[in-house]
Amino acid sequence: MSAAPLRVACVGAGYFSQFHYGSWARMPRARAVAACDRDLARARATGLPAFDDPARMLTEAKPDLLDIILPPEAHAATIRMALAAGVTRMICQKPFCANLEEARAITAEAEARGAVIVVHENFRFQPWYRAVKTALARDAVGTLQQVTFRLRPGDGQGPRAYLDRQPYFQRMERFLIHETAVHWVDTFRWLLGDPSHVYADLRRLNPAIRGEDAGFVLFDHPGGVRALFDGNRHLDHAADNLRRTMGEALFEGTEGVLDLRGDGAVHLRRHGDTGQEVLLPPDRWDGFGGDCVHSLQSHVISGLLDGGALENTARDYLTVIEIEQAIYASAAAGQKIQLGGATT
Repeated sequence: MSAAPLRVACVGAGYFSQFHYGSWARMPRARAVAACDRDLARARATGLPAFDDPARMLTEAKPDLLDIILPPEAHAATIRMALAAGVTRMICQKPFCANLEEARAITAEAEARGAVIVVHENFRFQPWYRAVKTALARDAVGTLQQVTFRLRPGDGQGPRAYLDRQPYFQRMERFLIHETAVHWVDTFRWLLGDPSHVYADLRRLNPAIRGEDAGFVLFDHPGGVRALFDGNRHLDHAADNLRRTMGEALFEGTEGVLDLRGDGAVHLRRHGDTGQEVLLPPDRWDGFGGDCVHSLQSHVISGLLDGGALENTARDYLTVIEIEQAIYASAAAGQKIQLGGATT
């Protein structure tokens, strides 16, 4: 006899939440039972029983799983509220908590209650990175030597940048790395292993925002692999949907190159050849990022119901925040930073 669907309550009904709610609505082994937002009209717009008080929602909805779809400054209080209500399974949007110290404290408190928190870091679940990992595992490019990702979403120009979608972006004192590049910190870790050193050069181009919106970050990964994150939110790339991949990537090795394009396609060109093999055709999903939100949430439900290992638990994600902190330290010092605090 199959287990009953997990009851999922969601807190947050802002722009990005549409992808969460849309995923829960088509998941057979989970059922969204409530939505909460301080703007009750937004919660009601989900079509679920609506609340503007998360404590009341937790009491009345009695969820098996809480999906936290809120900005970082709201994470700690919401998680503590859920723990006090006896909720021991949660998904929490990234960036996880306001800073490293808070994230460590929340992780320890959750573990002490036997709770599981998965950070909603979904880019590693995008189909093109799954295809890249498979190709690298079979040594499709020989010995991998370097990786480049060029972030080019083209949404950062002018005084109204981000206001129509996620207006809090303008107020973030740490933006490009804390909000955006953490996707690739996590994805590079997953594909390449934990870096030993980072070097960063960051800048702010748009005076309408508080944080940095362009920069370069160089990572030293195991096996001599160097990865470059080259980010500029003002510039674009060739894509019908600039938020599908948000840019372009190369994975270059001694025997070939993997080429990720703005349409989500992954091509392999072997060393010395001009032709390319299509490893993954262009993405046709109309929503966000190759349906990576649904892939992540499906992974969590499968892990909880079937007992499989969960990716991106809060404890593991602390490493991403530690790397993020080192990136900012490098930019401030103008030096390469060894993970752990030493400089070289």
